Amino acid sequence: MLTYHRFDPKIPGPTTVTIAGLQSQLSYLSDHGFVIVPLNQVVEIVLGHARPPSDSLVTISVDDGHRSVYTVLYPIIERCHIPITLFIYPSAISNSSNALTWAELREMQASGLVEVQSHTYWHPDFRKEKARRTPADYAVFVDMQLTRSRAKLDLELGTHVDLLAWPYGIVDDDLEAAARHAGYRAAFAYDGKLARPGDNHLAIHRVPVPGTARGASFAALLLSGTPGKEKDHARE
Repeated sequence: MLTYHRFDPKIPGPTTVTIAGLQSQLSYLSDHGFVIVPLNQVVEIVLGHARPPSDSLVTISVDDGHRSVYTVLYPIIERCHIPITLFIYPSAISNSSNALTWAELREMQASGLVEVQSHTYWHPDFRKEKARRTPADYAVFVDMQLTRSRAKLDLELGTHVDLLAWPYGIVDDDLEAAARHAGYRAAFAYDGKLARPGDNHLAIHRVPVPGTARGASFAALLLSGTPGKEKDHARE
């Protein structure tokens, strides 16, 4: 499961991929027999509800909702007919010049190529929130982040959100229990490991893609993954 954040025509970064870089990565996948499939297909495999038709399945997810998803990535996936999943925290949408708008999300979703799922309501650092709140207050806060995100996305997009990407990849037993209680079918980590059938379905592994990943370095990601941190994550 390859995970992206931002896109830029020319300037790469730790979590920013250029047009040329992305095109190189997509060409590598095509040339080496990888098949890009919707995220839900892989979720079904991880949950044990389906058998993998190939060892070369890849999914693409994009966290946060940076506007470059619409301006840079969307034209490419339209042209190449590639399915992606966007993990969105709704508090930023239509509220920041760096974020997507609801109209852009609706347009992309209507293409049939873009699925929208939850990244909590405002992308908190759950470790910091747990340290500064009482246990009862923290439990209420977590529940709000998980349920309010789903409700807002469902309302604005007319969809049914049931997947969650953990902000900063932070997840523990209590958060998994909260996600289960909030009605999420599966949730995703950000740990640089490869997803496998039978993985913990509330912390499914994902591989972050840095802006420098091309050729041999990109091939290494596909084979063994790599440690990942959201180093230049945007807090819209």
